[in-house]
Amino acid sequence: MDRAELGDRLRQEWASRQDALLARCGHDFGRNAGRQDAAPGKFFFSPDSVDSILALMRQHLPGHAERIVQQADQICRHHFDLLGYADLYYGTPIDWHLDAVHHIRAPRKPFYKVHYLDYAEVGDSKVTWELNRHQHLVTLAKAYRLTGDRRYADETLRQWRHWQADNPYPIGINWASSLEVAFRSLSWIWTYHLLQSAAGIPNLRNEWLRGLAVHGRHIERHLSTYFSPNTHLLGEGVALFFLGELCPELKAAGRWKSRGWKIVLQEAERQVRPDGFHFEQSTYYHVYALDLFLHSAVLASANGVATTKSFEDTIDKMLAALSLLGRGGDVPRFGDDDGGRLFDRQRNLGEHLLDPLATGAILFHRGDYRAAAGALREETLWLLGAEGVRQWEALTEAAVPSQSGGLPDTGFYILPAEGETQLVVDAGPLGTQNGGHGHADALSVCLQSQGHSLLIDPGTYEYVGAGPERNLFRGTGMHNTMRVDGTDQALPATPFSWRRLTKTRVERWTQGKSFDWLVASHDGYWDFESPVTHRRAAFSLRNGIYLIRDVVEGHGTHKLELAWHLGPNLQRKDDGTFRVPNTAQGLAILPFRGNGWREEVHLESWSPAYGQKAPALVLNYTAQVALPTEFAVLLVTWKEAQNTMGSFNRLPDYAGAEVHGYRYSGKASEYSFIFGEGGEPWRKDYFASDAEFVCLRKAPSGEMHLMLCGGSYVELDGGAQLHCVRPVDWAELILKPGERAVFSSDSAAVEESASGMQHTDAASPILE
Repeated sequence: MDRAELGDRLRQEWASRQDALLARCGHDFGRNAGRQDAAPGKFFFSPDSVDSILALMRQHLPGHAERIVQQADQICRHHFDLLGYADLYYGTPIDWHLDAVHHIRAPRKPFYKVHYLDYAEVGDSKVTWELNRHQHLVTLAKAYRLTGDRRYADETLRQWRHWQADNPYPIGINWASSLEVAFRSLSWIWTYHLLQSAAGIPNLRNEWLRGLAVHGRHIERHLSTYFSPNTHLLGEGVALFFLGELCPELKAAGRWKSRGWKIVLQEAERQVRPDGFHFEQSTYYHVYALDLFLHSAVLASANGVATTKSFEDTIDKMLAALSLLGRGGDVPRFGDDDGGRLFDRQRNLGEHLLDPLATGAILFHRGDYRAAAGALREETLWLLGAEGVRQWEALTEAAVPSQSGGLPDTGFYILPAEGETQLVVDAGPLGTQNGGHGHADALSVCLQSQGHSLLIDPGTYEYVGAGPERNLFRGTGMHNTMRVDGTDQALPATPFSWRRLTKTRVERWTQGKSFDWLVASHDGYWDFESPVTHRRAAFSLRNGIYLIRDVVEGHGTHKLELAWHLGPNLQRKDDGTFRVPNTAQGLAILPFRGNGWREEVHLESWSPAYGQKAPALVLNYTAQVALPTEFAVLLVTWKEAQNTMGSFNRLPDYAGAEVHGYRYSGKASEYSFIFGEGGEPWRKDYFASDAEFVCLRKAPSGEMHLMLCGGSYVELDGGAQLHCVRPVDWAELILKPGERAVFSSDSAAVEESASGMQHTDAASPILE
């Protein structure tokens, strides 16, 4: 700690104890909190626009209103769906201190004495806190506005008042996290504005202000500036901004608004990488932070609060990153799945991760975001109202970009193929700071195709518990990558930290005219007595066939395990392929023949949502081998599997040669993949080159496609040649009957043949 951090932590410790002493003396923390000389700011919607928004909901989201009322009926019976847990009963009156999943009740003592990560003392605090975020009060308020049934409004007020009586400040677990206090504040604000001026509802403003005053005071005094300077601090800043803008009668409102807005703008600069992804290295936290930024930006605009171009650009980049990851279906869920969402706790499933794109499409006039979102979301209706819907309908859908790409600062690389198919490779860091929400998943891949998840990240399941699930789900074995000697790439220290952060290095990222090639490695096994390096290459011809080559370098004999976690809808067929029933979607995973590794398919668990497990197939390859060694598989999506299923073989190695090759002989084409050292001439099979990588595709029609990466030439015995006057990043030769063309990253380096071979760069193709 530096002096500033030490001072802040000491101040917070003193403030906690001071408040506990004041409470024992009977101090009223909400007393004298308000004044009457300021007009409230504008919320997302006005009282007289609620009915029109509900009408838009019925029009654009059929059945959605009915589901809200059904949820409200359940809430009135004190049964709750929290995170991935369904129908949890909390008694009458509600026990606000209970983890109803594990039947453990947190102690009623000053919040700073509650050990909220101690499972024995409180159970899973996330379960307790999820209820106490009070997002279900928003559901009750919406049900009242939808139906006019007074019991929903009565239940809202009954629960709200009972909570305050049962959670006097500063006693209990529900004051132990400033972020949870912030979420509850936002829920109370939403609930108030939904009920404001509604028929039969008394003026509740002064009563509401007293409760919010206590919340705002606590947040300001206990900001997570040093404790958890990530989405915790961001969420607290958002709450202060909302409280300050919307509750100007409170004495501290001006200070809260200024400080909260400053935090939002600062954290947008600090927490988002230059490529637009959130620094926690977690898909869920990326969306979580994006929600907070979007809500803040819309509220600021409604109230004439000046934003910055940098802030707007950050939000747009975050939306673009989300759209990029979600082009093939559900967004790969790298890193922790927190389970919480702004506005509506029911948005915790993967299908809702693209929700922000609907709002972003309107704010940034992006037809591609509209196409990626697919439809309006309820959240967008409340944030932007009828004018937002009008702009949505006027917005012309644009094609979602399909080219390969990456988020280089985050380390996510996207290798697409025809038909909304893409492989996403995680070649980034474990996480920021202590990696609290990152997983030991270096070089893991996920594969989506036409809305179906073929290879998945199995999720998180829980943060604390009596069993080993926390470390199991964030461990290497639960990801589509290599594990050595039964050891994870990184070893956990606490539920939210690691002993050492694994470092990943991207060695090559090549985007050719018609192919993509990624090579990356990590140091997760360098702490072994004899260090081991795992290097992975992923290659795509953008046709639905992916080559994955794993090289393991080191000395001695080691146990290697390679896992492929299959999508939950995939079933294994008699031919060894995996199919999505009643669709044309599926996957074949083809290792090279005679590899000597043991192959097993078995059922394991994946977590669709925090706290939830479900079965899914896992394909494992295991071997006890001497290093160095390598293993390669082809991932063949079903369209290509039907057309090209064939044999995948490793080419024989020559004594002393450091060149390795594979050949896939399919029905439609034959593919050769050769890996050389680069920079020095080599020969393999009928190839001669000095490149790091060579690929050849031959079709029965006589068409030939020859590619090189990191070299200057490749020659086929008695056949095609591709020559450059100097090494290039990549070059391609395409031969068709009567046609010949070359593409290259450096077109000036390509040698023209005596036969008049044409050449160009990728931007000006000769053959289309």
